[in-house]
Amino acid sequence: MTPRERITELRELLHNHNYNYYVLNAPQISDMDFDMLMRELQDLESAYPDMFDANSPTQRVGSDITKEFKQVAHRYPMLSLGNTYSKTEVAEFYERVKRALNEDFEICCEMKFDGTSISLTYIDGKLVQAVTRGDGEKGDDVTANVKTIRTIPLVLQGYDYPSEFEIRGEVLMPWSVFERLNRQREEEGEPLFANPRNAASGTLKLQDSSVVAKRGLDAYLYYMLGEQLPADGHYENLLIAKQWGIKISDVTRKCRSLEEIFQFIDEQAEARKTLPFATDGIVLKVNSLRQQKHLGYTAKSPRWAIAYKFPAERALTRLNSVSYQVGRTGVVTPVANLDAVQLSGTVVKRASLHNADIIEKLDLHIGDMVYVEKGGEIIPKITGVDTDCRILIGEKVNFITHCPECGTELVRNEGEAAHYCPNENECTPQIKGRIEHFVSREAMNIESLGPETIELMFNVGLIKSVADLYTLHSSDLMFLPRMGAKSAENAIAAIAASREVPFERVLFALGIHYVGATVAKRLARAFRNIDAIMNANLFDLISVDDIGERIAMSVLQFFASARNRELVEALRTAGLKFELDADELSGRTDKLKGLSIVISGVFNHHSRDEYKTMIEKHGGKNVGSVSKSTSFILAGENMGPSKLEKAQKMGVRLVSEDEFLSMLN
Repeated sequence: MTPRERITELRELLHNHNYNYYVLNAPQISDMDFDMLMRELQDLESAYPDMFDANSPTQRVGSDITKEFKQVAHRYPMLSLGNTYSKTEVAEFYERVKRALNEDFEICCEMKFDGTSISLTYIDGKLVQAVTRGDGEKGDDVTANVKTIRTIPLVLQGYDYPSEFEIRGEVLMPWSVFERLNRQREEEGEPLFANPRNAASGTLKLQDSSVVAKRGLDAYLYYMLGEQLPADGHYENLLIAKQWGIKISDVTRKCRSLEEIFQFIDEQAEARKTLPFATDGIVLKVNSLRQQKHLGYTAKSPRWAIAYKFPAERALTRLNSVSYQVGRTGVVTPVANLDAVQLSGTVVKRASLHNADIIEKLDLHIGDMVYVEKGGEIIPKITGVDTDCRILIGEKVNFITHCPECGTELVRNEGEAAHYCPNENECTPQIKGRIEHFVSREAMNIESLGPETIELMFNVGLIKSVADLYTLHSSDLMFLPRMGAKSAENAIAAIAASREVPFERVLFALGIHYVGATVAKRLARAFRNIDAIMNANLFDLISVDDIGERIAMSVLQFFASARNRELVEALRTAGLKFELDADELSGRTDKLKGLSIVISGVFNHHSRDEYKTMIEKHGGKNVGSVSKSTSFILAGENMGPSKLEKAQKMGVRLVSEDEFLSMLN
C-alpha cells in the first residue's frame, strides 16, 4: 500500500471511529489506538501536503486563523416556529391542519432543543458549508467552527445520499460542559454564561476555531431539504440520514392521533429532566413533505409545524440560612440553604445568591418562602419571595462584612458586584484553591494531584504553597489514604515533568487575578521573562495588546507583595521556566521598533495571533483601533469597513500580507 493510499484508508477509518464514539456511543477501539491512528495520519499528511483535505479527521482541532464571518443567503428561508403553551392550543393546531388537508395525515413529534440553529450543506457526501439562522434570510458562515464538532460528520457514510442537500438542526452545549466552562470562567473572574443556549451561541461565533474545538459542543440534526430527497416522509428522511452517519435524536415519534401526541408530550415532560442537554418543549411537524407544501407558510412561520413549550418548573420552599463560600481569588459567594425540594428531577437544598445586589433586590429574610427555579434547567436560583407567607418575619439577610474563613474585612472594588477577602496568604480556601489551579490541566498539568489529594496534603502539613510541591518525595505521599507506592511515584513523576511547562503557562499557574491563559500568553510574549513583568510599570503593562488598566493593576499588586516575589524565586530555584524558550526568542529584531500596527481582515499565510507575535518579535506594538498615531494597517481580505473608512480619512497606510512579510525578509 502506498502512503497516499494509506492516507485515504486512515481518513475513512477515523471517520468511522469518530461516528462510533461520538454518535453511537459505542467505541470499537481504545483511545490510545485511536490517537496512534490519528498521529500516523497527521505525519503522512505533513509528508504529503498535496493530499490536504479540509474534511480530513485531522482538521477537527480547528485553526486560530481569524475569519470575520461572511453573510450567506439561505437557499430556503429559516423561519421561526409559532409557540403554544397548552394542550388546548396544540389541539387547535391539529384541527386547523385537519381542516386544511381534508385527508389522513401524520404528525412527527420531536424534542425542541434549546441551542442555536444551524444549517449544513452537503455536496457529494462532504460538508461544504454551515450557516447560522441569522435573520432567517441570511446567516453567518461558521463552517470552520462547525467542523470542530465531532458529532457532525465531515464525510457521509454509504453512497445513496443526494448529490446535494441541506440539513438543519441545533448546536448544543451539554450540561456537563456548560458547568465546567462556567467554573473556569468564575475562577478567572469572567462573567458566567446564563444558560447552555447562550454558551453554545457564543462559542459558535468565536473567531478562533481552535478554541471552539475545546468547548465540546454537540449537535442534533432534524430537518432535511433539497430537490432529490429519498422519501416524502420527514420522519423517514431522518431515519435514512441516520444511516449516513448524521446524528438524529432517538426521542422522535410519528403520531397518528391527538391522543398519541398528548401521550408523547406527557412522557417527555418527565423524561427531559434526565437528558444531558437543555430542552424547552416539543416540536410538532406534519410528516408528509407533500402535505407541508400544500399547507404553506405565513409571513413568519410554517403552517405545518408548531412548538409546544414546557412550562418553567419552579418550587416553593423555605429559606433556612445563608452561608458564604470563598474561592481561590478571594471572591465570596452567598449560598441559600433551603428545605429540600424536588425540582427538575433532582433534590435541591442549596441555591446560589451570586452577590450582595441580588440579596438586596430580593429583600430576603430568614424563614421566607422562596420560589426556586433551575436557571437553564440546571443551576438552582431563587427568583422571588412569597411575601404573603410572611407571618413571623425573620432576620433580614445582609451580606457579611468579614471573611467567613479568616475573619478579614471584605472589600468591594468600584464597579464590581463581588466582595473579596484580601487576606490571600492566610485564608485557607484561597491557598488550597490556588494550589488546585496551579496543578490544573491548562496550567502545570499535574494530573495526579486532584482536589482530594491536595486537601489531604495540606491538612497534614506536607504543603502550604505551590512551591512545596517541588520538595516532595514519593515516601511523603505513599502513606496518604488511597495513595499507595505506585500512585505516589506517579505523582512525583508528574510534578517533575511540570518543570518543562512553558513560561506562559507557568505565569498563568501563578493565579494572578484576571490573568487567564490568553492574557498570560500576551504578557509572556511581550516581556519575554518574569523579571521584566515584575519590574514593569502601569504604562508598560497597558501598552500590551488587550491588557487594560484592571488587569495591569492586578499584576502590579501581585508583584508588589514580597511574599509573591519569594514564591517566584522558590519556583525558579525548583527549575520552573520563567522566560521564553530559545526558539521563541530567536530571530528577534528591531525592524518594527516604534511602530504601532493595526491588524484587520482575513489572512492566508498566517493567523492573526501569529502576525501579532511577529510584530512583537520585531519590536512593534499591536494596537486595536486606528488613530493618528497608527503607523500602518496590516490589511487582509475583507477588511472591516469602519477601519478602512477611518484609515482613508486619517491617511493611514495599508500594507498587504505579502508586503508585510517582505518587510520582515
